[in-house]
Amino acid sequence: MQGKLSEIDIRSILQLIELGQRTGELFVESYGSAIGTDGSDRPFKTSIEQSWFVFFLNGQIIYASDSNHTLSRLRDHLKRFKLDDRLNQTSVPAIATTNAPEYGHLWALLENHVLTPAQGRSIIQSMVHETLFDLLSLHQGSFIFETSPALSPQLTTLEIPPLIAKIMKQIQEWKQFHPLIQSPSQCPIITDEVQLKETLTANTLRTLRRWVDGKTSIRQMARYLNRDILTVAKALYPCVQQGAVQLLPLVSPEGKRKQSFGLFQPDKIPRVVCIDDGTTIRKAVEYILSQHGYEATAISNPLKALSLVFQLKPDLILCDIAMPELDGYEICAMLRKSTAFRQTPIVMLTGKDGFIDRVKARMVGATDYLTKPFGESELLMLVEKYVGLGYPDRPTPGKLLADALQDELDINIPEATSASLPLPRY
Repeated sequence: MQGKLSEIDIRSILQLIELGQRTGELFVESYGSAIGTDGSDRPFKTSIEQSWFVFFLNGQIIYASDSNHTLSRLRDHLKRFKLDDRLNQTSVPAIATTNAPEYGHLWALLENHVLTPAQGRSIIQSMVHETLFDLLSLHQGSFIFETSPALSPQLTTLEIPPLIAKIMKQIQEWKQFHPLIQSPSQCPIITDEVQLKETLTANTLRTLRRWVDGKTSIRQMARYLNRDILTVAKALYPCVQQGAVQLLPLVSPEGKRKQSFGLFQPDKIPRVVCIDDGTTIRKAVEYILSQHGYEATAISNPLKALSLVFQLKPDLILCDIAMPELDGYEICAMLRKSTAFRQTPIVMLTGKDGFIDRVKARMVGATDYLTKPFGESELLMLVEKYVGLGYPDRPTPGKLLADALQDELDINIPEATSASLPLPRY
């Protein structure tokens, strides 16, 4: 089952899966639209492209997430149990498949008795709710459902009809906040504390100071406080109306340099391997990346590539899809079975700009894709996104830090528009 959301909506897709008692994975990709709608049912538009996975067992939902492979969401949920630090002590479990690393780490915490089953079920239920809130708000995008063995083991299963009814009601209520609050990903910040003191109790104001810092999103606040985003938005809305709290605009992750990709390690040259049977592509990738301070190795034979990749241990793998003997999907799937490459970014190179190719790439564990032919700037932007800058001029850590801070500070706060529900008690 596959298609576009302009032809069938997410609600109908979920109902079909439930009626057919299907087991497998639903993959959904948006067309550059962020979550949330305005009063006219149009998606709130940003340049961010997102994708999501939902896992099913006999027509019931086991788990759901976006395709962001970080553990930040799980860490947020663990914070409410004061267990977020324990995640750093957890080794990557075998169950942490490419499409569900968060689920694997959650199970590791359960097996190590860090979390109780009740806490684990509560976290999964919250994750499923927030993912479905995003999906049921979508109006543009594509989807594919593939029958496959169920994600295992299962901690809980959730029936689809009551979930849809509850979340659709929340989405309708969410529209009342527009245009002052547009997305759960927006970050509130206090701009007039004097005014807040006149309307809020001292205890509520302390809670507000704790979370409303311009860095914590509405969605993160909901996770920390163990509330749904609608409750948190309702509490914030009067403050936003008064102008005492403002919301920072959404910023695309691609528009901000990430510190997690070796930004402060100028002595370590990022290593990139390109697997492609095309001579022109191999030579171009090697030349471009070498000129910009990366260590680039191109491999033409896909069978030899598997053994060489284990020797080279690259920070990023570029892999063509259409190759003889072994195609890119098979290579990616094989590498993902090894713990050595479970977290390594793998970018698929394809001459086809079709949605199905991208979905297949995601299903076998690819991190991203790059359509051929591509230019030098496209290649460099993608490589920098996943492994950071090359170091042809060996810039100092101080310069790198200054550049990073400049990116972080390049954010404009919107003007306030125009009281009062208390925040949920923590």
